[in-house]
Amino acid sequence: VAMTFAVAGDVVYTAVDQKPKSGATLKRLRNVAENPRVSVLADEYDDDWDTLWWARGDGRAEVLDGREQMAEPLRLLAERYWQYREAPPPGPVLAVTVERWSGWVARS
Repeated sequence: VAMTFAVAGDVVYTAVDQKPKSGATLKRLRNVAENPRVSVLADEYDDDWDTLWWARGDGRAEVLDGREQMAEPLRLLAERYWQYREAPPPGPVLAVTVERWSGWVARS
């Protein structure tokens, strides 16, 4: 699932926002409830293949839905995305505690 995200230490946050969804009970939330082991991947594509890179975090996800639990992740997301400053996501928030980082870069 393509997502917006913010990182604080070894935790990656993403929130359910206002963009149209297929329903209130999202598949990604059901998946985490069934199996919290997840991977997140960020990559950079460019026609100049010498600039390609990716970073992957493998860890455990948790659904945060309380106002206090979501406050800091939503603040971090708003710092990164002006759209969230204007219209904060209602949540919930997925918090992925990364236990293993890996990555690749085409040229260092």
